[in-house]
Amino acid sequence: MSLDSEQGHILLYALAKTVIDYIAFVSSPSTLLIDALSSLESSNLEDIGIRKYLQELVSCEKEVKVFFKVPNQQMISNISPTPNPNQVVAAFINVLLLILELILRFDPDFIACVNDSIQILRTELGFLIAFLGDTAMHLQPTNNILIDIEAVVNEVGSFFYPFFFTSLVFSMINEEGNEMKDMEAVLNQVRSFLHSESSDFLEVTTTEVEEANNTMTVNELGSFLVPDIGILDLALSDLLQKFELLKPKIKEHSIRVSNMPSDMAPNTALVSLFIFDSVLDDLMYLINNKSDRIVGVNNQIVMLHEELMLLGSSVTDMQQEAGHEDILIRAVDIAYEVEYVINSFSPVWYLTLRLPQLIEKIQLIRMSILEIKNKIDVAGVPQVSKYPGEQLSLQSKEPSILEDIVVGFDNMEIEIAEQLVGGTEQLQIISISGMPGLGKTTLANKVFNNPSVVYHFYERAWCVLSQTYNKKDILIAILRSVKNLTKENIVNMEDESLAEDLYKSLKGRRYLIVMDDIWDTELWDDFQRYFPDDGIGSRILFTTRNKEIVLEASPRSVIIAPPFLSEDQCWELLQRKVFQDKNCPQELLDIGKQIATNCGGLPLTVVVIAGVLVNMEKNKHLWQKIARNLSSHIYQTPDNINEILELSYKHLPLYLRPCFLYFGAFVEDMEIPVRKLISLWIAQGFVKKEERKSLEDVALGYLMKLIDRSLVLVAKRRFGGEVKTCKIHDLLREMCSRIAEENNFLKVVELYHVDPLKSFGQVSMYQQHHHLSINYNNTDILSLPFGLHVRSLLCFDLESPTSISCSFKVVRVLDIFKNSDDRVVIGIENLVHLRYLTISILPPMESFHRLECLVVYSMDEIEIPDILLNMISLRHLHFFCGGYFGASCLQQATNDESFQINNNLQSISVLMIFSETDGKILRCSPNLRRLKVRIRSSVNFSFDFFNQLESLKLQQDYLSFSLFSLPLNLKQLTLDSVYMSPEQMEIIGKLEYLEVLKLERICFEGEQWDTSEGGFPQLKFLKLKKVEIAEWNISRDHFPRLQRLVLEFCESLKMIPPNLGDIPTLQMIKVYKCAKAIEDSAKQIQEEQQDNGNEELKFIIIS
Repeated sequence: MSLDSEQGHILLYALAKTVIDYIAFVSSPSTLLIDALSSLESSNLEDIGIRKYLQELVSCEKEVKVFFKVPNQQMISNISPTPNPNQVVAAFINVLLLILELILRFDPDFIACVNDSIQILRTELGFLIAFLGDTAMHLQPTNNILIDIEAVVNEVGSFFYPFFFTSLVFSMINEEGNEMKDMEAVLNQVRSFLHSESSDFLEVTTTEVEEANNTMTVNELGSFLVPDIGILDLALSDLLQKFELLKPKIKEHSIRVSNMPSDMAPNTALVSLFIFDSVLDDLMYLINNKSDRIVGVNNQIVMLHEELMLLGSSVTDMQQEAGHEDILIRAVDIAYEVEYVINSFSPVWYLTLRLPQLIEKIQLIRMSILEIKNKIDVAGVPQVSKYPGEQLSLQSKEPSILEDIVVGFDNMEIEIAEQLVGGTEQLQIISISGMPGLGKTTLANKVFNNPSVVYHFYERAWCVLSQTYNKKDILIAILRSVKNLTKENIVNMEDESLAEDLYKSLKGRRYLIVMDDIWDTELWDDFQRYFPDDGIGSRILFTTRNKEIVLEASPRSVIIAPPFLSEDQCWELLQRKVFQDKNCPQELLDIGKQIATNCGGLPLTVVVIAGVLVNMEKNKHLWQKIARNLSSHIYQTPDNINEILELSYKHLPLYLRPCFLYFGAFVEDMEIPVRKLISLWIAQGFVKKEERKSLEDVALGYLMKLIDRSLVLVAKRRFGGEVKTCKIHDLLREMCSRIAEENNFLKVVELYHVDPLKSFGQVSMYQQHHHLSINYNNTDILSLPFGLHVRSLLCFDLESPTSISCSFKVVRVLDIFKNSDDRVVIGIENLVHLRYLTISILPPMESFHRLECLVVYSMDEIEIPDILLNMISLRHLHFFCGGYFGASCLQQATNDESFQINNNLQSISVLMIFSETDGKILRCSPNLRRLKVRIRSSVNFSFDFFNQLESLKLQQDYLSFSLFSLPLNLKQLTLDSVYMSPEQMEIIGKLEYLEVLKLERICFEGEQWDTSEGGFPQLKFLKLKKVEIAEWNISRDHFPRLQRLVLEFCESLKMIPPNLGDIPTLQMIKVYKCAKAIEDSAKQIQEEQQDNGNEELKFIIIS
């Protein structure tokens, strides 16, 4: 690339801007220095003129040069929190690496003579920054080695200063885009300009600040430019020699401190064991691929794998024992340490040093675990909880703050009361299930005291449960209610005597037992034999956060989920709590309603925030502050809402905790696509491998468990009933973010009303957080932040950065959510451990050997690189506007009859098909489960070779006749712009597993569709959109399982077949902007069904 191109100017601009951003980070943004440097990127450069700009630049030259050294304590005093010395040096090295990355992008001729040396310099700096993040640099003492490292990198900074100054000047003077093929040409133009008549300003006073030395000659200014190539080469050689002299000192330090205590906080206090499988996979990848990086340490890598596998097994056993979280955290910590060392591209000499230390650490932890197990075996196993941290002392129900004033439960109360007093005569469980704070206990209490319920049941009892229940206390609580006994009468009875007495008291009498806040099926398994089933209509009423418990207790259970309050109901509840029987003052009406809306429909949130407002002056300004900072006020209330919400988190199995906390990374109120969420979980290694199950299916099971526990909400469902998008309540998101940050798991940074550069800079200091989520809110960012231990980086509302640091040593996820630029992010190819990548411009893919999911949000169609089709790890490939096979791949497939590619792709969208050769290539991906294709020819295609395909969307750009065969296991089929013959429809109708069929812009032969007997045996959802069909004939036994019928923009169809209304499974018919005849026939079916007593069938008609 020559520097006359647009890219050349981008690189020069980026080089200058990288330094400016860094200076803004470590200095006060109000200084004259930042004002002067920022003029370069401002739109008024032409107005102030190059002469004026250079005057300002020269005036602050000495001040600029200071920032090409590691900042001192005074310079970083304005940063909060104050970074430690390691972080300061690492941040400076990161800037040097960004500069290096940009220099290496110049035309090869530009730096040809020194290119190899600069590559080596990058490698050496990359190791130093990795070393600063390793445990060896967080052991005492570290001062001496840090001083040595700082001295070397300061010399590198001085070396790069002329590159910055030269690029700054050249960016301004090369407005005409003259061709610059090498460094000498750039330097000649800059020197020519500085010696020209137009630069005579250099002989005059530059600034009042420089009173002692207020003039600067051209020769002095020239000393700031990149030196001649010969001098440059010598300077580089000298620098590299100093790195060599540093290595023995690093070795000595690492050996000396290896057995010293660490001052490094745990990698994460989150005890989750997914990291073991993840690191073992990394080690096995190194072993199997015989990486050049481990030549000479292969045997140690194999031994490390074996030791870590044994430790993982020990930890898995240990997690069943309560009270030993410290040893579990140590074990998890060493797994993270192993991951960092093997993935941070440390040189072999350093691996030779560190691997034995890691193996020894693992062995010591295993010995400690064995000692603990032996002590447990000797002492006997106490009754403990299933997961660490679950033994909680809370024996009371949710606070009574919800129970004095109730809004929005009237209909639910009636519904549950009817379930209790009506229905089957057999003993039945009714459950009120939902997330914490939804008012389950309050609703149960209303039902318990409902007059019809009180009248219907001879005996009623209420017991409050907890995660660690006491059987005797529960038996006593129920008996006291049933027999009206005092506690003193029965407290000394044995458990079995209490249980027998309870059974006899309930025998033959219709009873209602409320079990409030049940957490585990073990409790029900323990108690159900004490509740006789005499066939007289007795009931058990659960309240729980977990639906799974109810279904496991009894498949015949009735589950009732209270809805969120509407905005009006939230306002009614808030108003009654704050003003009692009085009306809200007019000036507070609007802001009060806004606060109520911001509570998200959760009664507990409304009540807690009402507690804040009722004790505060009724002032509009104060209420506006509450509205802006709602979450913080909720968490500061004395009712300790944290304790209520965290119960659900603490009761989660260990493997679900990272999955749940990861929800904190997403923007508030965001509907999260389930497939994306699952891919992110898998990329992080959160999902454990199970035999005969895909990782996607296992991950979906995790999500359903979180939904069943009422921690995650279903936002949208697919037509087949599967969850399409999900979300999390704002309160729970706040809790996720807080717990995740406390445990070094996740850092969320939202850049709205703060200075972007300052906040952006501070992000780079969060080295210990494994995940970064950054909402830039349209902030123009040159490069992304860095974090040596960051495993995922999610960016929302971010315009494309110019570059990304190679200092992300272990990052597995990069999601640049919004990217409207047409340039490749510089340095992205260095992120070789990526499993998940979302980007708008496809970068060179050769280095991403472990990529699992690639999403390209480009507005153009993308040529699919051949390498993607041969990536064994790649499972999901998505192109927003479509992708097509490249010319070389097509040529190989055409010329080679035995053409083969090897991949494990499970989904592709959207794939362009132009010829039979495209089909031949596609057939080399037999594991596909989801496929979206756009056919751009009239050639007939066969898809029946995809035995695992479950979902197919097929669109033709040109309406034409085509008879195609389909996979027998297909569950979802969408056809768009296809000419449909009776034979083709018969093929589709015989797909015995098909549940969803969408036909869009379909032209039926003869404009008629006669369904065949026995067709569509499992179809649940049918959608017809803009179809060319006049007559549609079915019989009553067709579509035997159809649940929903949707017709959109159908103008030709004369009527909906009347027999459709007789399908017993049909739940809804929706007609949207269709011909009047269709609307009339839908209304006629509705009337007929209502006359026949069918009130369940719903009709939605939109003209």
